[in-house]
Amino acid sequence: MSTPYPFSALVGQDEMKRAILIAAVEPAIGGLLVLGDRGTGKSTAVRGLAALLPRMRAVSGCRYHCDPDQPVTDASAVACEDCARLRSGPSRLKVDLLPVPVVDLPLGASEDRVLGALDLERALSQGVKVFEPGLLAKAHRGFLYIDEVNLLEDHLVDLLIDVAASGENLIERDGLSLRHPARFVLIGSGNPEEGELRPQLQDRFGLSVEVRTPTEISERVEVVRRRDAYERDPAAFSSQWAKADAKVQRQILRARERLADLVVGDEVLRRAAELCVAVGSDGLRGELTLMRAARALAALEGDATVTLAHLREVAVPALRHRLRRNPLDDTASGERIERAVAELWH
Repeated sequence: MSTPYPFSALVGQDEMKRAILIAAVEPAIGGLLVLGDRGTGKSTAVRGLAALLPRMRAVSGCRYHCDPDQPVTDASAVACEDCARLRSGPSRLKVDLLPVPVVDLPLGASEDRVLGALDLERALSQGVKVFEPGLLAKAHRGFLYIDEVNLLEDHLVDLLIDVAASGENLIERDGLSLRHPARFVLIGSGNPEEGELRPQLQDRFGLSVEVRTPTEISERVEVVRRRDAYERDPAAFSSQWAKADAKVQRQILRARERLADLVVGDEVLRRAAELCVAVGSDGLRGELTLMRAARALAALEGDATVTLAHLREVAVPALRHRLRRNPLDDTASGERIERAVAELWH
């Protein structure tokens, strides 16, 4: 298994790194959309973060690596057929420690590869119907990464929208009828110059950040220097950044623990709604994302309360992809939000 590039060794791209950390602390945000130039560390950042996260507890023998600590009142409440079978037995559940999955969804993937399908080999040789899980099942409790997401075929976009909304994958095909949990952090990247993302899918992403090729000579030199050192000896380079990555890991774990105790006050919620109305954000997902992102940021920074300062920090990534286009104003969406923030919260 190849050694991933350390998350802490990434140079610059602070907005992207902060958004990834927020999504790791609060998966309910709905994922992250990263748009910008090629070769700016988008996929490297995602794989680096997943590698430094602690291993997750999973039910042994479950094809969907479900959480054994998730409370279940009865067998019918279990969305996974494997867990329903294992919990109904006399013995206690066995637990495995597994790495957090990072699953790539190729642009040309078939529906069977994404959703899962009948295991034809066992069906023909043994005469039994067995479900072979797809990419959505493999990504459960982890990250589903789609590079060039704006070029994804429409039929796959429709599938992702349904699963992202429900957190479950429903299979009704080839004589199979089953459902399994499919909750993951959806991360998409792409270059907007190569095609636009369908609005229905774009709205499902909680945060949206833009990355640009660095223009500072010193920053570009440092990127090349670190990348060259990594490619020459990945293990040695990773060991140099092990302490920094461990620090990020502790920050994420502490933030997850604090999250449940952080309450967003009515004044902050009012300010969030005020901003969404001012910029013309569609629907109410803008307010929900602002609340969740500000709370996750406060948890990451170790603050006891969620303040207007946290809201200000997450305003642009939470709303930039939710604005209607104004034919009379060609100002970038990020600048429009910053302008509204300055006017409302001066």
